[in-house]
Amino acid sequence: MKLILGIIRIAKMGDTKKALADVGLPSFTAMPVLGRGNGHGELEKIREAANIPEAEAENVLEYVSEIPRLKSKRMITLVVTDEKKDLAIETLLKVNSTGKSGDGKIFVVNAFDSIAVHTGVAGEASLD
Repeated sequence: MKLILGIIRIAKMGDTKKALADVGLPSFTAMPVLGRGNGHGELEKIREAANIPEAEAENVLEYVSEIPRLKSKRMITLVVTDEKKDLAIETLLKVNSTGKSGDGKIFVVNAFDSIAVHTGVAGEASLD
């Protein structure tokens, strides 16, 4: 089993929920999170807005903020069988990739067990 953590844009939550359900992975947990990556989203925004070269945008950004801001995102978590891992990842990538900085990250972690609280069923059977 795999635990998949996806950090995605808030605006992509509805599309992600529908896409996961459409491929047979409707069960997941979502929560609001704050964070930042090491991308250059701020540089892209400044450069586009001012129509200036990247080097000048870097200089402007230094004056705008010394400390990078935390961005609001959504974190979704789902546990899937090893066989469905690639399907989950492909679906998350397809829906959430815009090709721009800030699209998010996907982390895949081994999950050793799962237990359904209601029934006590353990292992992969608890995922269905």
